Amino acid sequence: MNTKGLGKAGGVLLVGLMLSGCRGTISEKPPIHPNMNMDQQPRVEAQEVNNFFEDGRAMRQPVEGTVARGFRKSDAAYYEGVDENGDWISETPVELTRALLYRGQERYNVYCTPCHGITGDGQGIIMTGQYGYVPAPTFHQDRLREAPDGEIYSAIYNGVRNMPSYAHQVPVEDRWAIVSYIRALQASQNVSEEDIANYDIDLDELKAEFSAVAEAEAEFEAAKEAQSADVEATADLGKEIITQYACGACHNVTGDPGGIGPTWKNLFGSEAEVVTEDGSRTTVTKDADYIIESTVYPEAKKTAGYENSVMVAYDYLAEHELQSIVEYIKTLSDN
Repeated sequence: MNTKGLGKAGGVLLVGLMLSGCRGTISEKPPIHPNMNMDQQPRVEAQEVNNFFEDGRAMRQPVEGTVARGFRKSDAAYYEGVDENGDWISETPVELTRALLYRGQERYNVYCTPCHGITGDGQGIIMTGQYGYVPAPTFHQDRLREAPDGEIYSAIYNGVRNMPSYAHQVPVEDRWAIVSYIRALQASQNVSEEDIANYDIDLDELKAEFSAVAEAEAEFEAAKEAQSADVEATADLGKEIITQYACGACHNVTGDPGGIGPTWKNLFGSEAEVVTEDGSRTTVTKDADYIIESTVYPEAKKTAGYENSVMVAYDYLAEHELQSIVEYIKTLSDN
C-alpha cells in the first residue's frame, strides 16, 4: 500500500473515532453565550403586568401627540375642510377635473343616494318614512347652495345630527370628489333657460316632459287628498306618524328646551316669538294652522332660538295625517 492510500485509511479511521466519541456523550460545560442579554433580559410579554408603571400595564400608549412617520396631517384645509382660524373653507382644495366628478358620482351613488336621492332632493329610498329615519335635507335649498364646501365635507367627515360619520368608509380624496359632485348636482337642478340654450338640448321637449310629470303628480295628490277625506284624524294615528318619521329625534315631549327643535310639551295654543323667512321677528299663536304650516314648510316661521336648526319639509303628508299630528300634540298640553 502506498503512502497516499495509508493517509486515506487513517483519515477514515479518525473520522470514525470522532463520531463514536460523540455517541451518548453529555457535556458538563455550560453553553457558550456570546451576549447573555439576548436571551436573558428583564422584559415582559404582551398583556403582562408590569408594576414599574402606576397603571400596571406592560403595553404602553404612545406619548400624547405622537404621529407615525408619514401620517402627519398638517394640511387642515385638505384633511378637515377648515382654514387656519377653524372656519370652513369656501372651495375644495383639490383640482376640479372630469375624472374627479365621475369618481364623486360613483361614490355618491354608493353612499349618499339611499338618503339624499339620486338627484340630491332628499328623497332617497330609505327616506319614505317606513324605516323611521329623519328625512335628509335636499341639497337644492338656498342654505346648502350657499354653504361653503368645507361644511359639506365636514358632514361627510364628522357626521351631522342624525347622519353618521363616513370617515372610515370614504377616504379624504373621495370626500372632496363627493363634494364636487354635489355642487354639480346643485348646478344641474338650478339652470336658467338662457343657460340651457347654450347646450344641444330641445327645451320644448324638456318642458313637455316636466309638464307631464307635474300633471301626474297633481293627479296623485288629488287622489291622495280624496282618500284622506275619508280617513278620520286621531291622536293615535298622529303618534304613529311621528314615530314612523322619527320626529322625536328633534322634538321631545317632556318640556326639555335643549333639543334640536322646540319641545311639543304644552306647545299647542302657546304664544312664541318666531323668525320668518325674510329674517323678521313676530309673535304667533301655535295653533293647528301654525303646526301644519311648520310641518309642510318649516322655513316659514321658525321658533326664535331654533332658527339655525334644519328641518325638512313634510309636504307629502296627507291632510288627515297632518291633522292627526295636531291632535296628538294637543294631548301633550296640561290644560
